[in-house]
Amino acid sequence: MCTVCGCSEGEVSIEGHHQGHGSTHTHGSHSHSHEHGHGHSHNGNHSHSHTGTYSSDTGHDTGLEETESVIVAEGDNLHFGHGPAHAHAPGLSQTRMVQIEQDILGKNDRYAAQNRQRFDAMSLFTLNLVSSPGSGKTTLLTASIEQLKTRCPVAVIEGDQQTANDADRIRETGVQAVQVNTGKGCHLDAHMVGHAMAHFEDISGGLLFIENVGNLVCPAAFDLGEAHKVAILSVTEGEDKPLKYPDMFYAADLMLLNKVDLLPYLDFDVEQCIAAARQVNPDIEVIQISARSGEGMSEWQGWIEQRRVARIRKRIDQLTGQIHQLEAMV
Repeated sequence: MCTVCGCSEGEVSIEGHHQGHGSTHTHGSHSHSHEHGHGHSHNGNHSHSHTGTYSSDTGHDTGLEETESVIVAEGDNLHFGHGPAHAHAPGLSQTRMVQIEQDILGKNDRYAAQNRQRFDAMSLFTLNLVSSPGSGKTTLLTASIEQLKTRCPVAVIEGDQQTANDADRIRETGVQAVQVNTGKGCHLDAHMVGHAMAHFEDISGGLLFIENVGNLVCPAAFDLGEAHKVAILSVTEGEDKPLKYPDMFYAADLMLLNKVDLLPYLDFDVEQCIAAARQVNPDIEVIQISARSGEGMSEWQGWIEQRRVARIRKRIDQLTGQIHQLEAMV
């Protein structure tokens, strides 16, 4: 159960490029070969199914339990959550609910740390794209991919409650995409991202976009191991959105003010919107952008490339330091 909003993640099914025999594994508390796996190695394409259960230690004596069930089937589509949603937990005090939330977020942070280590080892620059539904994330993402895919490997983890529609749109650009369906869940978590990573071929030195579920509440609280959260706000929404959802804009390093090609047809105050975002987060960067007109696209690409290259150089420096240490031992 997500105590941030009360959603239930319920069952988890993972669908990769898998067909053939159906081996079933029950998962308890054990180490995973790729931090989030099933006790064996995963490659991009292999043929079997998995079902299992992950139980957190957040239930204690209340009987409340966060449970995930994993099924690997055909296609790069991961389905999380088919159980009932819970808006509250009867009989639990506010103090107990806060403790449960801290336990859930603490467990997520441990998975996020594993993801971050993995991304660093791969020199993989990872961005977590967050927004309301209808902000134009996927259209902006596909346009960005078309311009970036010639420079480096690009991959996408696509989060939605249901359907693989957006992942299919991403795959049409020629890059790898894994669809994560959260079912009743309203956000991606670090555990889901770790499972999704098992479905990619080598993307080292590249760029990973995580397109989160359309929601400006819960994704703010869940670290996925990303380098930056990028909040996408459409000019069709409202100037005061950052004030209404301050946690998300406080957590974001960049705001993309999207669909600016529509400004001549709208009563939207750009300066007021930017001021609202900086009232919440004085350090937030802002790029005005449109996938349709191309405005701001080069600035957005430059923002990405500058940080992606810096991450690779940092990794080179780390490896060079390790080599020097080894040479000193010879």
